[in-house]
Amino acid sequence: MNLIIYLYHILLYQPLYNSLVLLYHYLPGHDFGLSIIVLTLVVRVILYPLMHSSLKSQKAMSALQPKLQEIQRKHKGDLAKQSQAIMELYRKEKINPASGFLSLLIQLPLLIALYQVFWKFSTPGQVVYLYSFVPNPGEIEPMFLNLLNLAEPSVPLAILAGIFQFFQTKMITPPSKKGGSKDSMSRFTQLFQKEMLYFFPIFTVLILWRLPSAIGLFWITTTLFSIGQQYMVYGKGDSNS
Repeated sequence: MNLIIYLYHILLYQPLYNSLVLLYHYLPGHDFGLSIIVLTLVVRVILYPLMHSSLKSQKAMSALQPKLQEIQRKHKGDLAKQSQAIMELYRKEKINPASGFLSLLIQLPLLIALYQVFWKFSTPGQVVYLYSFVPNPGEIEPMFLNLLNLAEPSVPLAILAGIFQFFQTKMITPPSKKGGSKDSMSRFTQLFQKEMLYFFPIFTVLILWRLPSAIGLFWITTTLFSIGQQYMVYGKGDSNS
């Protein structure tokens, strides 16, 4: 366990920490908020291929939902036949249902490290863990555009993050089909999707309500990037499939 923590610190946390200090030092005005935005975008660009693969997998799985529901109705009460038919469908469509989850799992440690770096710098203190070539700025001023103190919570920023989260979730929520199947599984799926559409934005606002607004700025930046990437996958029909 200690080895994992050590590798996490050396391979993820410390490089991101130093990258943020470099951005803060060289970007105009020593703007902490601008440094957060730039570093977040750089990390999301690095993760772009993994996230793109995950989104394409989600899109493919969403397109298969009617066929999956038909299999569940056809083999209702026979889980063995259900599983066999579903696996056969995945093979036929050349879909790996675990691929999306695995790509998200790979991204998670890097995003957690990024979150922890922003949290660390949102509280006053001396800069440590610097590489020899990174200039020490002393104490970083957690300001954004000289207007917002990113060390303090920001209710408007939390609400804005929730709004963007709503649009991001809505983009990947399949539309309800009028006059479609009324079986219990379909009704449950539609109800769950509708609840998640509102749950995630509300949950986002509640999380960011009392956290340093540096985290909120990171959240908004990564959500906007995700919306753009989701548009590339979901908003252009089958040309990107």
